[in-house]
Amino acid sequence: MDRLLAGEATVSNGSLTVVALAAEAGVHRMALQKRHADLKNEFYERVRKETTQVPEPERRLRETVTKLKKTVANQRDELEELRQLVTRLTLASAVLTQEDTASAVPGPMPENVVPLRPPTT
Repeated sequence: MDRLLAGEATVSNGSLTVVALAAEAGVHRMALQKRHADLKNEFYERVRKETTQVPEPERRLRETVTKLKKTVANQRDELEELRQLVTRLTLASAVLTQEDTASAVPGPMPENVVPLRPPTT
């Protein structure tokens, strides 16, 4: 842990990750993450305190949260637009239905038109 934080990695690439910590310690990364979670947490805590860097997993999570917040905001906007569209389409349908029933009543026929069927009253 001290070698990684000092920037003097000997076995790993020197990144401040659990994978690099496991390589420096000579253990499998899953052993470090599962059996020695306390050491993993201590490592990330020291990374936060002793360096100005944010641990890689935390950075990725923050980026994902930011993207998801944007997606949620976009979906809210789209949902509001769709609600307004439904309202407008409902009103348009009502107007067209009203016009259709109004035009169903026949008006007076001109004198020069002979109906094929007698008008119903």
